[in-house]
Amino acid sequence: MSWSKLKQQLESFLCPALHGRVEYRATSYRYLPDKAGLCYISVDKKNVLNMSDRTGLIKWYQTELEIKNDSDIQIPVNHEEIETIRIETKGNVPEDRLQVMVRNRKISEYAKELLSAQASLSKSNFIVIANKFLSTSIEESLESNDILLNILALVDRRVGKKRILNMTEVMKLKHPIVQYFYELRRSTL
Repeated sequence: MSWSKLKQQLESFLCPALHGRVEYRATSYRYLPDKAGLCYISVDKKNVLNMSDRTGLIKWYQTELEIKNDSDIQIPVNHEEIETIRIETKGNVPEDRLQVMVRNRKISEYAKELLSAQASLSKSNFIVIANKFLSTSIEESLESNDILLNILALVDRRVGKKRILNMTEVMKLKHPIVQYFYELRRSTL
């Protein structure tokens, strides 16, 4: 789906009180494929959540290296994961190398989770999550651990006043940017 259609659909789901206040914006460089685009959510014309493709991969790689080099972090490897790698490699890899491969994959996934939790999202990430939001129920989006799904659900018109007011305790455990959008939505009630 093109960005303009996606933006139009997302903005059609905004609650009436936030229509015009919350905007989804994106920039990209059509003729410069090596230039990454930007994506951000703005509230009252101020950028609140920036999602940039420029440094995302670098931060992810740095986080991955930090996890690999930190001897205090123990990543457990189980037999099923080793068997999965063995099947993928068709049994041509020694046993000790299989464990290293599994551990490296888990470290990579862990680094991605850490960056996602820190709201270091990218434009491509935003588009994937926005499409997921449009195809899943509002309950799943609210209960998800994904920051962006939570934000999109909180500003959605399908979430009523009673549900917003009953979420106070749950929101205390969420990421600060999710709490910001929760307070923004509560202020419109």
